[in-house]
Amino acid sequence: MKDLNFYNLARNNIQSLHAYIAKEIPCKIKLDANESPYCPIPLKSIFSKEDLFSTLNRYPDPEAKELKKAIAKDLRITPESILLGNGSDEIINCLITTFGGPVLHPIPTFVMYAIASQALGQSHMAIPLDSAFDLDIESILKSIKKIKPKLIFLSSPNNPTGNCFSSEKIFKIIDTSKNIVIIDEAYQPFSSQKGFLPLLKDYHNIAILRTFSKIGLAAIRTGFLIGHEDLIKEVNKTRLPYNINAISQAIAIEGIKNKKIINSHIKVIIKERKRLYGELSNLKGVQPFPSEANFILFKVSDAELVYKKLIEYGVLLRNLNTIVKDALRVTIGTPEENNIFIQSLKLTLDSINS
Repeated sequence: MKDLNFYNLARNNIQSLHAYIAKEIPCKIKLDANESPYCPIPLKSIFSKEDLFSTLNRYPDPEAKELKKAIAKDLRITPESILLGNGSDEIINCLITTFGGPVLHPIPTFVMYAIASQALGQSHMAIPLDSAFDLDIESILKSIKKIKPKLIFLSSPNNPTGNCFSSEKIFKIIDTSKNIVIIDEAYQPFSSQKGFLPLLKDYHNIAILRTFSKIGLAAIRTGFLIGHEDLIKEVNKTRLPYNINAISQAIAIEGIKNKKIINSHIKVIIKERKRLYGELSNLKGVQPFPSEANFILFKVSDAELVYKKLIEYGVLLRNLNTIVKDALRVTIGTPEENNIFIQSLKLTLDSINS
């Protein structure tokens, strides 16, 4: 039988699509993926659940009712206003599958808005951020009027820039859009701003994305959408059955029960972020950008070289040179990890400049 050309068999929008590749490069200090350096749940609290592990032959609760109740109680919302997903990625796919395009988002930002749009065959428009990494409100408002996007994605704090977008500009977008504005608050726990959750009662055209991934539970791949109950009903039609496994449901509930531990870890990360920003600011040839997230974006004269040199020291960052010229992103680690990073960066810069 003649070999099939699978590239030619793929749809045109898939042929031109570049997959999101999460590279696993072995390094002692891993500061590339915006994960928390802390695990908030004692292992014994999970493995002591005999009822959980004795029913692994059964499908999980398809609606994850207990987890929804726990989230609802924690955030003082209704369970009916919550949609759970296998990470925020699945929810982004569900939103675009449900409502279609055009999809509008700024750039640079979380790449899955664009990847999901193209994969699902929906048109999308990316509006470059201004020189301060804030929303170019004039261009966005013009684009809203021109293409009438079904969905607008705004990540605030934004990845990879780390800053919160101007609330005034976000309100203008919400007021101007005739359709749905998704505010992705994956990094909101690390921000000095309260976020947009209190506005859901007054604005039915907004929905909010949250996740357990950044606060210490990245491995369970659990995110959630909060919005008007009618919006949740429609998006739920495209959610895959049993999308949140039983172990993830149980661990997420334990995470909410251990909120004090999570909050204490967040405080440490915020304190370390401030310290790390100061350290980077004092290094010649390094330009860090203020952050409201659990990472810092910074520029150096040769990002590619610095990135490779740091790997030689056993420190892995995210190389964003192709997205923001000469930029690297460092996740806030433990104090010890951050110390090793700074020392390694100093040695790297000295070796380059000598």
